[in-house]
Amino acid sequence: MAAFLLPALLFLAFCISTFKDRRRFSNAVLFGLTFITLSAALLFQVTALPGWAALTIIAIALTAPALGTMAIGGFLIANGVTMIRKEGRSPANLLSMLAGLGIFGMIALLVVVPMFRSTVLNGVAATLTLVVGYVSFLFLCFLGYAFLYGRIKVRGDVDHVVMLGSGLVGGERVPPLLASRLSKGQRIYEAQLARGSRSPVLLVSGGKGSDERVSEARAMADWLIAEGVPAEAITLEENSRTTEENMLFSKGIMLAANPGYRCVVVTNNFHAFRAAMLARKTGVNGQVVGSPTARYFLPSATLREFVAVFWEHRAVNLSICGALVAVGALATLTAAVSPA
Repeated sequence: MAAFLLPALLFLAFCISTFKDRRRFSNAVLFGLTFITLSAALLFQVTALPGWAALTIIAIALTAPALGTMAIGGFLIANGVTMIRKEGRSPANLLSMLAGLGIFGMIALLVVVPMFRSTVLNGVAATLTLVVGYVSFLFLCFLGYAFLYGRIKVRGDVDHVVMLGSGLVGGERVPPLLASRLSKGQRIYEAQLARGSRSPVLLVSGGKGSDERVSEARAMADWLIAEGVPAEAITLEENSRTTEENMLFSKGIMLAANPGYRCVVVTNNFHAFRAAMLARKTGVNGQVVGSPTARYFLPSATLREFVAVFWEHRAVNLSICGALVAVGALATLTAAVSPA
């Protein structure tokens, strides 16, 4: 049972950290470490099983990651084709296809490099594997915890329902992606009214882009009014250009109205966890909930969110990647100068 001590301690740390604040990225890392150490602890127990059962489990443990990686690569390439067909050839829409091609490129590299019997090439491949492994670990942590975070339900009374803006169609119309957020916010608003509590304020947040005729907040308010929401229940924040500004400027409005406010922030499900981290960073008192998104859009959007999170923590992440490269380079140099 000693093998389960480390995963138990990591799980305890995860629970404590999540209880203190569910919006930390460290929660995602602790969740990932708990899963990995628990899986390793379970594998150590196979020696107690009959030989055939142990061999079966070990074979599955060895082949599943490889087969799963190839399946994910194929799925991402197919999704990339769908994104181009439905959304166009913008760099953001190519992200899932590039990720899929990168996976197969990495597999090909690991198969081909050993054929050259070159210490330097083997070292480069090993170093690249370390860096890719670290980034992949962070991505899986992000993906797993983002899924858990997305299961959060709104409980208790809230003073404000903040809805984050996105680009408008034709410079003035609400697109389906944004309409999903507004519908979610309206349902939360109506649920709060049904509780018999005070009526919350619907705070729509989004400025006017250079290619837009009206502010995102104005278009969002008009959409909600057309859906039957009273105009007096809506407040506009029309200056923000980024998610962080959405949070900061909305926070200012809420503090002015009620220093002890409690809110819920609404965005799309793929964006919820990163928005929650920004809410924590800017001191917004509330959790973030996600609204549904078209399935074909999720892989590419999730990858974009991860890239943004990785870059927001670039000091730590680039330092660790640099350290891995240094270790790989030192090991390669040592192997190259060592006598055969």
